Amino acid sequence: MNQNFSDPFSQFAAMFQQYQLPGFDVTAIMESRRKDVEALAATNRVAFGGMEALRDKQVEILRRTLGELETIARQFANTSTQPPFNANEVVQRALHNALADMQDIARTTQQTQAEAYALVSKRMEDALKELKASIEKPKT
Repeated sequence: MNQNFSDPFSQFAAMFQQYQLPGFDVTAIMESRRKDVEALAATNRVAFGGMEALRDKQVEILRRTLGELETIARQFANTSTQPPFNANEVVQRALHNALADMQDIARTTQQTQAEAYALVSKRMEDALKELKASIEKPKT
């Protein structure tokens, strides 16, 4: 009983075909489920890619912010009287950067969700077509 477990769908199909269930095309059903799993895997890859992109953006934001803080701290440490920078300007720049970062993150999130939704929608549409085809198939 040396079986190859790399393709569970063909194993299930072989197991169910031995029962000869009338009106059921086991191969078509198993193929449809295989396509469902492939669509789910593709959706997960897209979602994971989106999470990686968000992680990378957050790391970029953190590095840039720390660099700016380091620059301000150096400037402040090198002067004994009045700071060499305008506090209002620094706050405005920080707010502008934060808003731009939030827009980038929202855009990345929206794009990832749209790609995942498109994959799931396509698979649902295909599954519906497969179901219609199996229902409309003439009984022999």
